[in-house]
Amino acid sequence: MADQTRTHQDIIVRDNRSTLDRDHPKTGGQMVKVATGVAAGGSLLVLSGLTLAGTVIALAVATPLLIIFSPVLVPALITVVLIITGFLASGGFGIAAITAFSWLYRHMTGSGSDQKIESARMKVGSRGHDTKYGQHNIGVHQQHQQAAAS
Repeated sequence: MADQTRTHQDIIVRDNRSTLDRDHPKTGGQMVKVATGVAAGGSLLVLSGLTLAGTVIALAVATPLLIIFSPVLVPALITVVLIITGFLASGGFGIAAITAFSWLYRHMTGSGSDQKIESARMKVGSRGHDTKYGQHNIGVHQQHQQAAAS
């Protein structure tokens, strides 16, 4: 009960402090922070409005031009997209071919990572075997053997 009273009193004191903070004027440092925040926020808001207005004006000016030149621009855009897609596909297929030839060369010369993979697989397998029948599990393993023998 005393803990609840103390907690309640702490809440009352904290609430009184917050009301006192509202009644006291801000210090000079706090006023500088507020002024800086208002100036930065206001300037960013003005910049945002100017950017929106510029975008709307540019769209209004460019729309008739896009409509007039659309018989030329649409096929040109399709051509550019196809050319870029072709170059990207060609590069991707080239990298895949180099990777395949590199793997084939390493596999044929025996310097491939197949031995490394096999070695790693054997290590992981032996670790699993050690974990299953290892030193730290001897008691559990013996209990299983005794249970099976019974």
